[in-house]
Formats: sequence, structure tokens, C-alpha cells
Amino acid sequence: MADNTRKDPKDWVSGDDPMTGAQESYLKTLAEQAHESPPEPELTKAEASELIDKMRQKAGLDE
Repeated sequence: MADNTRKDPKDWVSGDDPMTGAQESYLKTLAEQAHESPPEPELTKAEASELIDKMRQKAGLDE
């Protein structure tokens, strides 16, 4: 079932801002767990959020 309380990252007001330090750190950890390359440091908040979701699935954290 879809969670309607979550806004699509593309619709965020601050989605075009640079990703936060917390997002960058979490993505590096997820990249290691998913055996992927670390993300580009120039990601936006929205791009980082979407990548976090994908990496969580790949790392087996979203079942």
C-alpha cells in the first residue's frame, strides 16, 4: 500500500538544494552494504533521497 504522507522528492521545495551531510554519510554506508560505488558529491537533496531508497532495496534493508 502506498504511503500518501510521503511527498515525492521531486516535489520538495528544497529538493534542488545540495544533499545534506547526513544524506551523504548514509549513502556512503549504504553503498558499502550494497557493494556499490559511493555517490557523486554533487547530488541534490531529492536525488540523494531517491538514491537512498534504491540503495536500501539493493542492500536488502527494505523487504
